[in-house]
Amino acid sequence: MATLAQDRLASGTLDMTRAELYRDDQWQEPFRLLRRQAPVYHCSESDFGPYWSISAYKPIVEVESLPDLYSSASGITVADLQEGDVRLPMFIAMDRPKHTGQRRTIAPAFTPSEMTRMREDIVRRTGELLDTLPVGAPFDWVDKVSIELTTQMLALLFAFPWEQRRKLTFWSDWAGDIEIARDPARKQERLSHLYDCAAAFRQLWDDRMGQPPTPDLISMMLHSDAMAEMDEHEFLGNLVLLIVGGNDTTRNSMSAYAWGLEQFPEERAKLEADPALIPNAAQEIIRWQTPLAHMRRTATRDAELHGQQIREGDKLVLWYLSANRDETLFENGDRIIVDRPNARRHLAFGHGIHRCVGARLAELQVGVLMEEMAKRRLRPNVLAEPDRVPACFVHGYRSMTVELSRY
Repeated sequence: MATLAQDRLASGTLDMTRAELYRDDQWQEPFRLLRRQAPVYHCSESDFGPYWSISAYKPIVEVESLPDLYSSASGITVADLQEGDVRLPMFIAMDRPKHTGQRRTIAPAFTPSEMTRMREDIVRRTGELLDTLPVGAPFDWVDKVSIELTTQMLALLFAFPWEQRRKLTFWSDWAGDIEIARDPARKQERLSHLYDCAAAFRQLWDDRMGQPPTPDLISMMLHSDAMAEMDEHEFLGNLVLLIVGGNDTTRNSMSAYAWGLEQFPEERAKLEADPALIPNAAQEIIRWQTPLAHMRRTATRDAELHGQQIREGDKLVLWYLSANRDETLFENGDRIIVDRPNARRHLAFGHGIHRCVGARLAELQVGVLMEEMAKRRLRPNVLAEPDRVPACFVHGYRSMTVELSRY
């Protein structure tokens, strides 16, 4: 692997968008090579066209700190829109000032006071779910815990019909699958599912029209100047953003809690002995997992980035997954260290004006899961290698068989 990666690096073809790297969990060494030898690297060949691979912490922060130079408006993933594709505008893929107004509309749902208000309910629902799980019998942690808890939270955020909440996971999986860009037939199928999503939410919108404001996201959009007049595609685009963001970040961090601590039993023992470490450990697990592997920016003019000449129109892929293992900032970055002093400096939620608006809620949900497991002295023991998402955008798990034990 190392020799092949070195050869590809030299030829300009070290492509970190290849799905098998993530399916097989083989991305660590190539990224280590890029960070060491070419942190700003031009990949000339990929299924998504040429792009700059930005793999180290400092250049990513520089790009994210210059949103007027490195734009989000051409898309936030390495995949470009193709002829005939339907464009779905969303505020994370907008530049200022429109981005600012739409983000401000959603932000009140994720303030510290809202986290305080929601905490009791999150604790209750998490505890109730854990009390239904078998101890000493195998089950799929991803389905029974990670998906269920995040889907419940999404349903509450949108005031979506509770009995239909698994539709949110279904739509999220279709919307966040970057590999569909390679398959015209599946792209059409995805569009059909997303139109179903839009129709369901349009009904919720119409039902709340003329009603007093409520704390759910649909009502917040409906009663705002910035988002009340969205067209159908912008409405759907922002729904996709909120569903995928709310689903994948939390869901895959919850799965990483089980898988990651299985890999580092001495750290798990440290955490089990001292539950006061849970808030920091939750940040560390999010850093180690990095549930969205990359975001993309597009240069609006010629620029120099860490000694490399970037041209107007060039595509830059910001590999948060790699930056969160950058040895210059995170010593032994491939390891989970539950008391790591700078765990909170991770880039899993991005940086700058596009930092994930729901970061606090994701942190709260992951932390509460760990706290409720600790209260019950429950430990998830992973029984087999997980089935991973084969993609370079969502960095996560399809399934993971575990068995609970008590310590």
